[in-house]
Amino acid sequence: MTDPDIIVLRKGIHGLSSSELAMALRERLPDHGIECAATPAEERDLIEDAPIVVGQVIDEELLDHAGNLRLFAGFSAGYGHLPMDALDEHDVAVTSASGVHGPNIAEDVLGFLLSLTRRHYEGWRRQQQHEWRAYPTREFAGSTVTVVGLGAIGNAIVERLSGFDVHTIGVRHSPEKGGPTDEVLGTDELHDALARTDSVVLAVPLNEGTEGLIGEEEFATLSPEAFLVNVARGPVVDTDALVAALHDNAIGGAALDVTDPEPLPADHQLWKFENVLITPHNTGNTPMYYERLADIVAENVERVDETGEYEDLKNQVL
Repeated sequence: MTDPDIIVLRKGIHGLSSSELAMALRERLPDHGIECAATPAEERDLIEDAPIVVGQVIDEELLDHAGNLRLFAGFSAGYGHLPMDALDEHDVAVTSASGVHGPNIAEDVLGFLLSLTRRHYEGWRRQQQHEWRAYPTREFAGSTVTVVGLGAIGNAIVERLSGFDVHTIGVRHSPEKGGPTDEVLGTDELHDALARTDSVVLAVPLNEGTEGLIGEEEFATLSPEAFLVNVARGPVVDTDALVAALHDNAIGGAALDVTDPEPLPADHQLWKFENVLITPHNTGNTPMYYERLADIVAENVERVDETGEYEDLKNQVL
């Protein structure tokens, strides 16, 4: 094939080179011409005729160079950063990478929950001080875990909780869809779940309905011993209310992979709490990212090959 029909844009994700994704796609789609652009000029050249582009971002200027583009396959699970109106005007289908984060984020959530319950942070503190002195802990088994958001990430979290003898409550916008948890409640029943939970895990997208979802009223409903884990987006939690709850010992602790603001300023109060675990929006990091993304893209390309249509694709959002 003289002209490539699949172009991978140069900007990578999570510190991974986009050329690695191109290699993974070539393994899965040997009959397609796949090129990875290395410069802005190459992107402009290659996109002129390619029907499929894979990338982290695409701006309207580059989009204007596309003469034959039918599908933009995004690197990210979210797509709010993309020029969706412009893509729609160009009649370009868009797919996301929803689901690629599930396994690694779920592993981090388990680590957070166990570290908070078993107070590993206190053990680390005593290790740093060379202090050999026991401290009280709790048991995770027999507790109740509420997972807010039952998308790909929420489902992966619940799947990995299944071996820990915990009771699970799922909270989602459309409870009639059900889910893998022992109970499924609607978002209008959030306080009912919080009143019974030992740990609440946030795995929802950020939108008008979820911004500030956990605030002063929700912290008042939670048990003073309850843990909060946020792997959603920072603004899902009211930061001032969280700081107040921690300061007043109104919750048992928190694990935050996302914060508001983000990055978290060095002098922010959240850094000062010993029972708060903070990671720098890092749960999405995995060496398997491109392998899983390549599986999604290859599945969609094969569907296009079979049907000739850019419709009903996996993770299609436009």
